[in-house]
Amino acid sequence: MRAETIHLRGFNDDAIEAYLAQPTGDERVGGVVVIHHMPGYDESTKEITRRFAAHGYNAICVNLYSREAPGASSDDAAAAARASGGVPDERLLGDVSAAAGYLRSLPNANARVGVIGYCSGGRQSLLSACSLDFDAAVDCYGAFVLVAPPSSYPLARTTLQGVLANLSCPLLGLFGADDEYPTTDEVEALRTLLTEHGKDFEFHTYEGAGHAFFNVDRPSYRPDVAREAWDEVWKFFGAHLNSTH
Repeated sequence: MRAETIHLRGFNDDAIEAYLAQPTGDERVGGVVVIHHMPGYDESTKEITRRFAAHGYNAICVNLYSREAPGASSDDAAAAARASGGVPDERLLGDVSAAAGYLRSLPNANARVGVIGYCSGGRQSLLSACSLDFDAAVDCYGAFVLVAPPSSYPLARTTLQGVLANLSCPLLGLFGADDEYPTTDEVEALRTLLTEHGKDFEFHTYEGAGHAFFNVDRPSYRPDVAREAWDEVWKFFGAHLNSTH
């Protein structure tokens, strides 16, 4: 595989930074847009992007905070983004759309692209799947999908209840039973709504896991749960991205 920093034209034709990882070889492969968590475009997210390439996918992660703090550390950029109220949904969709288009333009692309997001990126992954053209989507413990954040929360968020009927691809949801954002009740409410809309989805909730159980740099990391959840990701994307049909 190979990995590099590139630049794209995102929402409003803004120049934005992104991290691209690709498998080597001549085989045509699917693509994955990785949406980073609230702490930002950091080393752990780049490692996830490389992990997809190691499993045979073109993968790209856009620095959603490129405008707030170009060239800054991920911590400083995340702080600047929080101070400005976070990434507006319209801008997020423009940047994700540009990333998906870039993946589809690669010479080894098979034209199938999925999206995955963690934490705030989980909500943004679901929003992207309800607003853009994707072949598969993964929501990793995305909060504030059906309920508004508390007043103490640093970012402005609107719920996604009004766009769920537009979900245009299969969805995989991965959640922790001990998570507070989202709670298991919120996950069940989302399950009910997606069922009512007749959507293709599967949810997995893991006992003994809270928020950010994928994050190897945090005390919340649960290795056994993360391995099991990664297996679900590989099966899911394998079923939906590894074909040109």
